[in-house]
Amino acid sequence: MKPRIAIERIEALSQRWADLKRYTIAYTRRDGVTETLVREVHDHGHGAAVLPYDRGRGTVLLVRQFRLPPQLSGADGDMIEACAGLLDGNDPADCARREAEEELGYRVSNLRQVASCFMTPGAVTERLTLFLADYSTDAKIGGGGGHPHESEDIEVIELPFTEALAMALGGDIIDAKTVMLLLFLERQLKGSPSPRK
Repeated sequence: MKPRIAIERIEALSQRWADLKRYTIAYTRRDGVTETLVREVHDHGHGAAVLPYDRGRGTVLLVRQFRLPPQLSGADGDMIEACAGLLDGNDPADCARREAEEELGYRVSNLRQVASCFMTPGAVTERLTLFLADYSTDAKIGGGGGHPHESEDIEVIELPFTEALAMALGGDIIDAKTVMLLLFLERQLKGSPSPRK
């Protein structure tokens, strides 16, 4: 069987914060017809995100930060999200722990992976590994907020889980990874079996 794609040309469009390349490929469709496709692909590496939950108080930790693409699309650019970051060569679990400490100011425990998925497979190479974790007020190690030298201006938000879930279901939280993590947490709290081994 002949390969489905053959890369004919790669053009570098930008290599600043991320690599942006234009690919020209010969794509063979399921009906056997081959056509030329041109696609631009954004690559800034893989990432991890974590949603910490305080079982005793029923709260979750989230962040609010400015995101230009939603603003340009007509949404509010101040997004409420689960904390996340790029792996930078680290294991996804180590990245999730690091981001929780840097962005939230908490050391998390009982870290458990619930998914590893492509968030925008039509244009972005990033694979995001999603984690749930536990935290408590005793695990606070700092103020969070990220690193100002990395242009991070992050507000830490602690909400009752039920309120955060209602915000996701009502369209007030519109970040995909955060909606997914809240739904995974709801599933775990209801005692549904984990989708992972």
